[in-house]
Amino acid sequence: METEFKLPVLGENIESIQVVRVMVAAGDTIAVDQPVLELETDKATIEVPSSVAGVVSAVKVSEGDDVEVGQVVLTLEDGGPSERESESEETAVAEAVPAEAEPSAPAAAPIAGVEPTVLASKAPPPEGGSTVPAAPSVRKFAREIGIVLSDVPASGPHGRVSKDDVKRYAKQLNESRGVATSTGTAVALPPLPDFSQWGAVESKKMSVIRYKTAEHMALSWSQVPHVTIHDKVDITELEGLRKQYADLALKQGGKLTMAVMVCKVVAQALAKFPAFNASVDMASKQIIYKQYVNLGVAVGTPRGLMVPVIRDADQKNMVQLSVEIQSLAAKCRDGKIQLSELEGGTFTVTNLGRICGTHFTPIVNYPEVAILGMGRSYDEGLVVGGSIEERTVLPLSLSFDHRVIDGSDGAAFMGWIKEAIQQPLLLALEG
Repeated sequence: METEFKLPVLGENIESIQVVRVMVAAGDTIAVDQPVLELETDKATIEVPSSVAGVVSAVKVSEGDDVEVGQVVLTLEDGGPSERESESEETAVAEAVPAEAEPSAPAAAPIAGVEPTVLASKAPPPEGGSTVPAAPSVRKFAREIGIVLSDVPASGPHGRVSKDDVKRYAKQLNESRGVATSTGTAVALPPLPDFSQWGAVESKKMSVIRYKTAEHMALSWSQVPHVTIHDKVDITELEGLRKQYADLALKQGGKLTMAVMVCKVVAQALAKFPAFNASVDMASKQIIYKQYVNLGVAVGTPRGLMVPVIRDADQKNMVQLSVEIQSLAAKCRDGKIQLSELEGGTFTVTNLGRICGTHFTPIVNYPEVAILGMGRSYDEGLVVGGSIEERTVLPLSLSFDHRVIDGSDGAAFMGWIKEAIQQPLLLALEG
């Protein structure tokens, strides 16, 4: 008896994902829960365990392939479906698709790569297309996301349309419409010229993280009206305390960096300035204020930029923050970070200090409403008590969503952070 193992639901809104490593080969005997694939999302690497046992008769995917939920990845002999695989493909795929929503609601985009504002601009499909061969579940799926079945190229026998056909067509439709703007309209992307007419070129496929970062940054820039405030802060006293207490963090597995200390200040600031710890829901004309502070910290990795999240950051002292940031950064660099550790952020801190540069314009990490960027510290002569002294200063850049935060509020938030950094006794090292 031959049994198929299909890619299960991996998480909310994950429909297509890239294969990084195939961990089994034809002829291998595998057990239930044995890892068989390693997949890469825009956030993390995931090992997929088998839900069936038996001897692998064929491997249907290869490294570098893009696979979709419900796609057959392995076939096995002498295997049998476990309880976890007893539900049908239709049920498994349906779990990955949110319930039907109002056309104007952002949640109306149930598939990866289809922006809600683009789909919302499409008129409801006509009742025509009933003659197109397709299962009732496929018709319902197409209807929910605003796709006319008769427009979808079919890959099945006798012109039969599958869910995969609908998803593929919807993604192509969205990409062809360009990037959605904050008004819900779409800007068509002009075609690129043939660069080879001017000289030799080389094309390389984007990594999953790079492509998803590009998509998300374009979405963030198009949806958030950015305003950026630049300032510099005297960190001479704080740097002295950092050096004095560095060993305390090291003994507990952390590293007390200036970025850690700034994160502590920011976490406390967010508790005092709730507008910076919010999100905008334009569909319902509401501002959502989070009653928790989950601080995202940008980490550069060989695979691209990742933003792990420190939960309840305002309730942790500097030593605790240093330990957690060190641990999360190592997981990101080693590809061991979990999806749950990259979700739920309310504000992001990004740091270019180790590279170069002073001030820059960080892009708000949508659906957050603000982000703080740290430049590289340097020594500068400042007037202190009527005389010029050499001091260490740190450039800061605060970008925020002007729909929610006025310029005066942004200045007040930056001013509070600046004062707290310049007067470190205001913040206890471990509280």
